[in-house]
Amino acid sequence: MVGYFDRFLRRHMNALRLARWGVPDCAGHPGPVVVYCNHPAWWDAAVVILLAGRLFPKRASYAPFDARMLARYAIFARIGAFPVDLDSARGAAQFLRSSRNILAQPDAMMWITAQGRFADVRARPLDLRGGVARLPELGPDTLFVPLALDYAFWEERGAEACAAFGAPIRACDLQALPRPERLARMEEALTATLDRLAADVIARDPARFTALVSGAKGVGGVYDWGRRLRAALTGRRFEPAHRVEEDLLREKDRTP
Repeated sequence: MVGYFDRFLRRHMNALRLARWGVPDCAGHPGPVVVYCNHPAWWDAAVVILLAGRLFPKRASYAPFDARMLARYAIFARIGAFPVDLDSARGAAQFLRSSRNILAQPDAMMWITAQGRFADVRARPLDLRGGVARLPELGPDTLFVPLALDYAFWEERGAEACAAFGAPIRACDLQALPRPERLARMEEALTATLDRLAADVIARDPARFTALVSGAKGVGGVYDWGRRLRAALTGRRFEPAHRVEEDLLREKDRTP
C-alpha cells in the first residue's frame, strides 16, 4: 500500500513535503508511539500511510477508522485499521479496548486523526476528541507525538501535501495531569505545530522542506507535447515544471 499511495500521490499531487524542523524525534523510542494529528482532508490516510512506511518501516502501524467508512474501504482493515463507531458509547469502549491491545506491543505505532471529523486546517480551537487523552493510562511507556498536516497550491498544477511532527510528550508526563488538562496540553502541542507549519506553507519556500515524494510536473497532454517539441527544435532541455525549485532558490538568494 505504501507503493500504491506513492504512485497515487505522484499522479495527483505535486509533492509530499516534510518540514525540516519537523522530522520526528521518536524513531529510537523503546516503547509504543502514538501519533495524533489534525484531519483536514481525505488525503490524510494516504499521507499517514506514506509517512509510516517511509519514516517508520520497522514499526507495526495501526489506526482507528470510522466503522461506516471502513466498510466502504475494506482494504484499510488489512493494513492496520480497526473499526470504531464514532457516535456511540460502545464505540468509545471499542476504541479503548483495541488501543490497550495495541499499546501492549513495544514496536506498535498508532496514528490517530484526533479531531474525529474533517475540519479546516485553520479552525481554532481544534476540539480534539477526549478518547486520545485516555491513552496515556493504557500505555505508560508510550510516547505521544503531534503531527500537523496542511495542504496548499503553490506553483504547480498539483497541490503540496505538507507535514511536520512536533516535540514528543511522555505518557508519564500526561498521566500526572487530570484528563481535561491532559487533553488541553495535547491540543496545545498540536496547535503550536500546526501554526509553525502554516508559516512555512504560507512562505511557499521549498527550501524549508524535504520532499519525500515528488509528483509529475507540467500540464500534460497535447500542451506539454507541444512544449517538448519546441524545446527539442531549439536545442533546449525540456522542463515541464511551471517554475523549477532551483529558480525559486536563486530568486530567494537575490532578494535583499
